[in-house]
Amino acid sequence: MVHVLAGRVLLTPTDPARSRAFYGATLGLAVYREFGTGPERGTVYFLGGGFLEVSGRAETPPAPGLRLWLQVADAQAAYEELLERGAEVLRPPRREPWGLIEMWLADPDGVRVAVVEVPEDHPLRSRP
Repeated sequence: MVHVLAGRVLLTPTDPARSRAFYGATLGLAVYREFGTGPERGTVYFLGGGFLEVSGRAETPPAPGLRLWLQVADAQAAYEELLERGAEVLRPPRREPWGLIEMWLADPDGVRVAVVEVPEDHPLRSRP
């Protein structure tokens, strides 16, 4: 078995500046580190227990099936804040049949971003 020490999602956008504005300013993700110079420099954001790296430039948007899952404490408060920041909200928060409260956004390249609240009574919060 490979001993994995850390991991991150690598995202190569079609417009790096636009994507850095979305993940940094609109979503408000904190910067872990930056590397390189110029418009295609890399920016690594804290993403809860992992990282999201936005670097380079692609000719086409990322893979159509790529989705990000971000857990927040309060989906309604996140919704209101993200609307104020100009995020493209595809669907406001609602409780799903599986018990999570989910809201869906799109990044500038159309990558779907799930913003999820785990309610107090959800099994993900229970401890065996």
